[in-house]
Amino acid sequence: MKFEKATKPTMYFIGVTTGKSSIMTLFPKWADILDLGDVVIKGIDIEIHAAAETYREVVEFIKGDELSLGALVTTHKIDLYHAAKDLFDEFDPFARSFGELSSISKRDGKLIGHAKDPITSGLAMEAFIPANYWSDHKGDLFIMGAGGSAIAICSYLLQEKHGHNIPSRIIVTNRSQPRLDEIERIVKELRPDVESQFYLCPNSGDNNEVLSPISPHSLIVNATGLGKDRPGSPLSDNVDFPLQSLIWELNYRGDLTMLKQAFQAQEKCELTVEDGWVYFLHGWTQVIAEVFNIEMTDEKFDEIEKISNSIRS
Repeated sequence: MKFEKATKPTMYFIGVTTGKSSIMTLFPKWADILDLGDVVIKGIDIEIHAAAETYREVVEFIKGDELSLGALVTTHKIDLYHAAKDLFDEFDPFARSFGELSSISKRDGKLIGHAKDPITSGLAMEAFIPANYWSDHKGDLFIMGAGGSAIAICSYLLQEKHGHNIPSRIIVTNRSQPRLDEIERIVKELRPDVESQFYLCPNSGDNNEVLSPISPHSLIVNATGLGKDRPGSPLSDNVDFPLQSLIWELNYRGDLTMLKQAFQAQEKCELTVEDGWVYFLHGWTQVIAEVFNIEMTDEKFDEIEKISNSIRS
């Protein structure tokens, strides 16, 4: 890969189709709100599950370039961590525990990796999951996909601070076994007292089968990436959603096939349907605060959310 030396303070977006992201339009407006000065954002597109050398080249460039201040990482959170972890000077506890990172930053000459998703997924869920939802309804958590976002969602919902207000069961599906094994290890370490099930589901019909006995009042999550960087849905069109459940499509752009499936069934099944927009906003603002070493106040976030919603609509 070829990189150009940054000529002004620069933040990078490491993803798959970064040019299609709303952040490219929103970042300059956010920078004004946050008083960041003359800064820029640049995308770095990497194919899914790229060679370790590719991830190392990206990290080595950011580490060695003075005005390259850091990056947000999506899709590649786990692969990048394992390929380049020896290049970092520090990791936060979430990054070390979960073996993934979503934020690269510099502080006092050190390269630091953070896993922000346990924080950002929690902020996003708090915006649409009613208080005491789990203790009131005894529903399940069903996640399709076993990457960094899925791990973060499980880790947030299973925190001891929630007491008995946690899902009755954790059910995770994935297309490949290694990631499934890793999230199983993490979930069982976090809360061995909570029933959990893990299924290898290479086809959408497999997910339908696992979903069919899920309890009403559950949370159904698409954490696969299907519908954004790759077309389609982890569920086939004849899916039956559990009644009165929350459906969370983590994507906010792309063909969003699962979101459409959920809206089609919304009235019949009494569903609450949420896309990934608020998750996107929290994810980016948390990493921007880390990269530029600023505080993200509630007032600043509200201002960012307002202007972002107006542009999106």
